Formats: sequence, structure tokens, C-alpha cells
Amino acid sequence: MQGSQSMGLKGKKIYVHVFGCRTSLCEGEYIAGSLMAGGAEIVESLNQSINAAVIITCSVTQEADAKCRKLIRRARRILGHEGVLAVCGCWSQSVSESTARELGINILAGNRGKNILPDTIENMIHHRENGTDIPAVNTGNEISENMIHDGGDFVDLRAHINSWDWEELAINYPVMHSRAFIKIQDGCNHFCTYCIIPFLRGRPVSRPEENITAEICRLIHNGINEIVLTGIHLGIYGHDINSSLADLIREVSKIHELKRLRLGSLEPFCLDDNLLNALSECESFCHHLHLPLQSGDDGILASMRRGYTSSEFVKVCEKARSVLGDDLHISSDILVGFPSESDNAFNHTLDTMRAAKFGRVHVFPYSRREGTIAASMTNQIHHDVKINRTSQAISLGHELYDDYVNQFVNSDAEVLIESNGRGYTRHYIEAVCTGNDNEIVNAKVKGASNGRLACIRRD
Repeated sequence: MQGSQSMGLKGKKIYVHVFGCRTSLCEGEYIAGSLMAGGAEIVESLNQSINAAVIITCSVTQEADAKCRKLIRRARRILGHEGVLAVCGCWSQSVSESTARELGINILAGNRGKNILPDTIENMIHHRENGTDIPAVNTGNEISENMIHDGGDFVDLRAHINSWDWEELAINYPVMHSRAFIKIQDGCNHFCTYCIIPFLRGRPVSRPEENITAEICRLIHNGINEIVLTGIHLGIYGHDINSSLADLIREVSKIHELKRLRLGSLEPFCLDDNLLNALSECESFCHHLHLPLQSGDDGILASMRRGYTSSEFVKVCEKARSVLGDDLHISSDILVGFPSESDNAFNHTLDTMRAAKFGRVHVFPYSRREGTIAASMTNQIHHDVKINRTSQAISLGHELYDDYVNQFVNSDAEVLIESNGRGYTRHYIEAVCTGNDNEIVNAKVKGASNGRLACIRRD
């Protein structure tokens, strides 16, 4: 629908909410943009005036599942009988049809079928308003073979997620963010013992290079200054299409109009010499990498099936800084309270955080996830212990981030203003500075507080 001349949703108000990762954000942007292209108004809150709601779900933890169900129930209450409720993403990939019906979901898509979701929403809105049955959706591919249609209130767009086919989702302009997230890869074959996502996203599949570069050029033409490349397992981009992430970076580097390029989360074992060299040669690359550590204890890392030791992780960080510069911002994820994590093992994680010289750190207590190997492991850690360790890791993370941020005081910075005088530097540090939304401002850093830079604009 996006980019078409259809305005079949003119006058309709639709709420779009995204749970989860940056890949989900990309998918949410596509859906919102497509609905807008069809004439809809995207609203920021659930209210009685909306005609439909779209919820992009996450299933990384059981808590994430619960949050999705809670919002779905709330959306159904507010929409009433006539409003259309569409749900897609990781949680909805595995939910049963009976549960979906009980929750009042009208359109169910998992991790395939998002490309036809906007048209299906438009179709259902009009037919419900006219009091007629919704015609079957004919997509011309395997989705139609797996679709359930019962002649009225429920359409299931889920497909076999093990398909090798890339589902093309493209945007002309981001609706919900000032920077543009571009999904270039989907699926995962790593199977960490705590993670359910490979079972919900399917096999790794890569987007063709020419589609990516064409979308970047289109976004630049429409005024976007910053592009973020994302994927479920971003580092293995291209393995199925005779390419690589390094090859793609070199192609993107040829787009001289691109001012800023960022990468989503990268597994540390994917950051090889070829990719580092490609990043060092890319003028638009912003010096920030997100490398998830999860644990700094070798025994826990092996139990998680992470594929590296703590010392190997630290060496990756050191190598990255040697190529990209000592000022490289390396952020990370930490998962505390994994089964069998002892006090010593947790202290090893704190030591590795210091050795890696992290900037921003996201800390999560381990959440038992049914369907994963870790869920059946013995020696599960008590909730109170996990909460205490989470607090300690968060405290250290703040300390490390403050140390990293403070080095930029009294230096020059380039800030991309996102909203209300706030934005981010090229090193992905939040900054306060005078400027218009989506404007790149040259500034002087006058101070830092709570991980945020205070900047004075240089005119």
C-alpha cells in the first residue's frame, strides 16, 4: 500500500504500538507508513475515536508476552465491537487461534504477512462498516495456504516462518522516529539456550543489497539524515545471498549524501577484520557499536551457548578500538541470574564490564522462557538474588557510562536534534542543544549530567 495512490483509509484513525527490538521498530514504521499512505491518521494513544489498532508484539521473555496480552485486552475494550484489532510479531507467531479469538483479535499475523497487513486492515474496516463478510485475502504465495478465514471476524495471515523468501518491507519516510530504521536481515540460527526468538523468526534471510541502497537513497531524498541498519542476527547478513555485512557497508559508503549510518546489535563474533575495515572506511559511520556480552563468566557463557569467552569478548572490544578509535562507544546487554550463576560468576561479569570499558549498558534479570533449554536447567536463581545482582550491574553500568560521557566535556560535538532540543551525538550520547527537529547542529560540550551532554550551539 505504501507509495500507492489508494486513499481508502481517509478519515480513519489508527493506533500503532511497537513492543521489542529495533527490527520490530522497522516493521512498525512500515505498517504505520503504509496506513498513512492509504489516508489514515496515525494516533499516539488509544481512545474511543480510533477505528483500528495495530500491535507489533515481542516474545523475548514471558514478561514481554504478558505486556502484549495486557495491551491487546485494553485495545479490545477501547475499540468496542466495531473497531479492528490487528496483532503481529513474535508473540503472535506462536499464539493459538483460540487464544487470539478469546482476546478479540481480528487480524493475526506473525513474522510473515506484515507486507499485506495494511491492505487487510483496510479491507476489514470497510466490510465491517458495510455489514458484509470479509473476502478471502489472496496473496499469491504460501501465506494464502496457511490463512484461516471464517467469513467474518477473524483472519490469520501467519505463514511457515522457515521460508527462505525475503518479505520486502520498505518505507518512504519514518512516521514514529526522526531517524530511519532499515530492516536488512531476519531470522537466527544461533540458538542461545535462553532465547526463543529463533523458533519465532525462523531461518536467517537477507534483503537484497539493491533494495537496501535504493531505500536509503529514497529516505535521503525525503530529508532523513540518519539511517540505522537492523536485523535479528545482523552480523550474518548476506550469508544466504553471496554477500556480507562488510560488502553492504562498502556499497552504502558510496552514497555520499548519507550523513549518518549506524548499526543495530552485533554479536561479537561477527565483528571480524573485514567488517571493521569496512566501517573504518565509511565516512558516514557513527562511532558506536552495540555488542551484547550477556555474561562475563566463561562457564555461564558456555551454558548460554554464546560462542565466545570473556577474554575473547574483551579482545574484540580492544581490536575495535584499535581500528575505529579509542573514543568508540561500545554499549552492551547483560543478563544476570542465569541458572547456576554463582556470586563468583556474577563478579566475573562485573569485572568484564570494566575490562571492556563499556558505555551504555542494558541490564536484564534472567527470565525463565518456556520452550528454551535454559527453562529446564536446574539451579534456577532465586528472584531476590536476581534483583540484587541486577541493581549492582545497573549501578556499575551508570558509573561506566558517566566515565565515558565525561570525556567529551569541553570538546566539539555534532548533534542531530530529534525532538524539543534533544538529540544524539555521533557517538550515540544524548545531548541537549538548541536546534530544529531533524537538524544537525555543530556544538560545544559545556558539561555532562546523568549521561546527558549539555551543548552550546556554534553558529
